Amino acid sequence: MRTAIIGGSGFDKIPDFRAASKIIETRYGQVEVFMGEGEAEDLLFLPRHGSTHQTPPHRINYRANMLALKQLGVRRALALFTVGSLDEAHPPGSISVLDQFIDFSYGREATFFDGGGSGLVHTEVTDPFCPALRGRLLEAASERGVEVLPSGTYVCTNGPRFETAAEISMFAQLGGHVVGMTGVPEIPLAREAGIHYAAMAISVNWGAGLKGKVKVETGNLANMHAVLIPLCMEVLRTPEPAPCVCETSLLVLHPPSV
Repeated sequence: MRTAIIGGSGFDKIPDFRAASKIIETRYGQVEVFMGEGEAEDLLFLPRHGSTHQTPPHRINYRANMLALKQLGVRRALALFTVGSLDEAHPPGSISVLDQFIDFSYGREATFFDGGGSGLVHTEVTDPFCPALRGRLLEAASERGVEVLPSGTYVCTNGPRFETAAEISMFAQLGGHVVGMTGVPEIPLAREAGIHYAAMAISVNWGAGLKGKVKVETGNLANMHAVLIPLCMEVLRTPEPAPCVCETSLLVLHPPSV
């Protein structure tokens, strides 16, 4: 069974990860993935912005990325997001195991099911992250002594600009804890693809207006990734969870014919 780690800003490569670059052809375009070798042959790494971080958030081909993982037989994926903080309980330097999202992105191709030959399907996302995988992630973090916040609501904006102070204030009032630019449609597309998906958000700044201007601090990201990557690998190597909501979330009105 293949698994995947998805990396974002500040995380375009896994140090010391023996892997070969491979271009995957999908009906939405090409995707570069890194296929693990040796003992890690069941693990893939997908840098969502590309291996040289050349693609801005609103231009990422999210459908191609998720379909490439599905075509390669990925059953479970753990994603890392670099985010800004919206409240004192999720300050810069904290790591949140996400459990909800609020979407303020726009103009993005957000589903595999566009009608016609691609079908008409409604996707249930009351719990948008795999409960079983989230639970195992929290257990493993506790066992390893990795301090994480057990929940967090991710607000997705379109980027690439940062948010205004008024927007940040609104997001916080709506119940958001962290803000980023790439969570949607990646999260719901993983559900549509039948991939058990969970995510951690690493905060590197306060949202605009909370402590003045946005000041991004990425100096500790490498150290945090050095802790989180082994944690992700351990979680992904555990036995696959019993059938869960991830596999029963599609209400198919017209099945795809292509």
